Amino acid sequence: MKYKKKTKYRKILKKINKYLTDLTTLLTNIFVFAVVSGLLFNDPFGVISSVSLLISNISDNGIAGLISLLVIVFYYRK
Repeated sequence: MKYKKKTKYRKILKKINKYLTDLTTLLTNIFVFAVVSGLLFNDPFGVISSVSLLISNISDNGIAGLISLLVIVFYYRK
């Protein structure tokens, strides 16, 4: 009985993981599209200005901002 419950929960967790992976991939593609369209069409969505504001905020925070940026980059490369 316990084995069937574990198998059922694993199937549910695999489905949830698949949906979250697909959602993350979709959002990444939308972000890339927004950045490219911002470069080509004078930033209609405001993504380029938001990214530059984020980078300027990180540079204002010094080493703590740099470390947090590196953590984010390493997380997404994983």
